[in-house]
Parts: sequence; structure tokens; C-alpha cells
Amino acid sequence: MKFHSKLQNGTFLKRYKRFFADLEWDGQMITAHVPNTGSLKGCNDPGSPCLFSVSDDPARKLKYTLEMIQAKSGAWVGVNTSSPNKIVKEALEARLLPHWKNFASIKAEAKLDAKTRFDFEALDANGNKTYLEVKNVTMAQGDVALFPDAVTERGQKHLRELMRLSEEGFGTELIFTVQRGDVKSFAPADEIDAVYGKLLREARDKGVRITVLMVELSETEVRLTDRSLTLVF
Repeated sequence: MKFHSKLQNGTFLKRYKRFFADLEWDGQMITAHVPNTGSLKGCNDPGSPCLFSVSDDPARKLKYTLEMIQAKSGAWVGVNTSSPNKIVKEALEARLLPHWKNFASIKAEAKLDAKTRFDFEALDANGNKTYLEVKNVTMAQGDVALFPDAVTERGQKHLRELMRLSEEGFGTELIFTVQRGDVKSFAPADEIDAVYGKLLREARDKGVRITVLMVELSETEVRLTDRSLTLVF
């Protein structure tokens, strides 16, 4: 996914009301949209370098969007949670991974019922369905990427639904996109959401495929790679 224009460099000052952040840019303070519902734990540090995009859409209330914050390790952390679905869509369409090569068609925003929707539904040549859900990872402890960074009842619900679908014979896959380059493995953040960690382990044991992929970040592009991380459960 290429940005409309090269990202701008600024300094992250503070986040507030969840979706707003004050940034310093060229000696002035600006307010940027923060497209992330999580806590940003591990990169929510005032004074950190940041990268943001500038929109020319006159209908937007805020023309700036916070895209990345530099962690204390020096790694850039992608905080825009709308990016993962876009880059996974690109990767699915390119059949990036070997087990995606049998997909004949891919549909985004697949509605399972009135209350449940998954990020993608894929069909193989025989009409067999696979449901895929994408999660964004920004937190790390040492060189271990962790998810979630806040209690996620929605994430728990998705795991329960994926397990049910797997037991009914559907293909199921949970894709974690790791938007930081300073990690070597992945684990559930049990100290933050023990229920999610328990359900993730159950999902793995019940046949839900868990895929953890690194994201390549730059000032001009965000791209999903085929570099996977080891799961530490």
C-alpha cells in the first residue's frame, strides 16, 4: 500500500480522547487523527519521533493522520489500524503465501450473520470457504510481539466464531500483522487479556490457522511480507 504522498516527520506530543494526538511539526503544534482503538502501549511516549500523512480532502475535519511512532528501540511502529486490512488484501490478491494459492476468489467484509462479520472470505475452485480475520500488532516486550494491548471483547468473539466455523468444516485463519521490525517471536498478552490468550490457544488446538507476518514500513509505503514469526505459547 503506497501512501498518497511521502509521510511527514514530526514529534509526538500526546494522545487524548483516543482518536486525537498533538504533534509538533516545523515549530508549530498540529492535531492529528489517531486511527487506533488500542492503548498504543509501548509506543505512546511523548517526545518520540513520528510520521504522519497529510490529506487534501476538504471534507475532512483533520487533515493529518498519525501513521507511525518511533519506539525507544529505534523501530518504527505502524499505528494506523486501517492499513493491515489493505495490505492483507493486496497480499491475498497476490497469493503471497503458499496456502493462499488455492483461493479462486476473495471477498472483503464478509458478513456471516446479522451480528458477525469477518475481514475476508475466500473460496477455492470447489467452492469451499475460508474465513480470515486480521489483527494489528504494535506492542512488544523485548523482542516478543504481543497482542492485544488492551482487553478486546470483540477479539474474543471473533476467536469463538472462528472455532465454531472450524468445527463446522470451514477453513479459518487469524492473521496478525506485526507493524514493528524489532521483534523475533509472537505471544498473546496474557497479562492484559488472559481470556483472549486462553481462547487463542484453544483456537490453535481446534484447527484455526494462526499466521503472524511482519510488515515492512517506510515513508512511502506499508507492505505485508512473507516473513513469519514464531508463536510462543
